[in-house]
Amino acid sequence: MEFEDFVRARGPALLRYGYVLTGNADDAADLVQEALLKLSDSWPRVRNKDNPESYVRTTMARQHVSWWRRRRREQLTDDPPEGSYTDDPAFGELWKELATLPRRQRAVIVLRYYEDLPDQEIADILGISRGTVRSQAFHALNALRVKPTVLERGRA
Repeated sequence: MEFEDFVRARGPALLRYGYVLTGNADDAADLVQEALLKLSDSWPRVRNKDNPESYVRTTMARQHVSWWRRRRREQLTDDPPEGSYTDDPAFGELWKELATLPRRQRAVIVLRYYEDLPDQEIADILGISRGTVRSQAFHALNALRVKPTVLERGRA
């Protein structure tokens, strides 16, 4: 598969993944663009991997971690992105709730439950210990549990 074909086919999925990581549509687009730019020159090597999309996603996760290590400041927003990445309103609500988490907790939750990665691989990607991964996941899930769920809000 050529690089342009890959970007055309998997670009929207990578953008959704970037949005889950960053919680912001503009940052998500920047993240995808930077990751693809980094990989464009080495695409012949990357496309021969078992799963080139996973390689791109790992690059995006590492780039995102690099960004929040530099910033070390939360930039949360209540504003949803223009347009929706899905037609299911509950899906959009989930992303809004994830956006309320601190960046590291959000990254751990996304890598664990969206990417289905084991704790050690998450630790390697984020440059933290396995224990920190587990701690961040615990705190993130507790923060999400205390909020009423999307379904509970719909009944009110």
